[in-house]
Amino acid sequence: MSTILDFLGSDHRSCDDLFASAEAEVAQNRWDRARGLFGQFEQAMARHLAMEEDVLFPAFENRTGMRAGPTEVMRMEHAQMRDLLEGMASAVAAGDRDSYLGLSETLNMLMQQHNLKEENMLYPMSDRVLGADSESVIREMEAGAARRPA
Repeated sequence: MSTILDFLGSDHRSCDDLFASAEAEVAQNRWDRARGLFGQFEQAMARHLAMEEDVLFPAFENRTGMRAGPTEVMRMEHAQMRDLLEGMASAVAAGDRDSYLGLSETLNMLMQQHNLKEENMLYPMSDRVLGADSESVIREMEAGAARRPA
């Protein structure tokens, strides 16, 4: 049996790997590779955030009745990440190394803190409150991710 923590924690690491690869290419001014890797990272993040916002958070909120709790904080942080990603997309398109690296440093700190909160609090709570339904939530997240463009 897979857990939400295992499933989404693994996805965090996949996103982190793409993030680091894109950042390394930007740092070396290898813009073609940087743009391609950033595009992959941006798509991976969009899929990850959608799995949480479209499937996990509603399931958690419906089961617990908490709508102004941890999921609200996560949604606010997702909005901050999207803003940073938008700035990074502009910077990578323009070949603006300094702007990209400044924004990526901010995003990296935000993602690290955010992922710790999810992996140490929200995901384990979700596994507990959803119980046996965790597996169907994971399948629904996988199905939704499969429908999104890669």
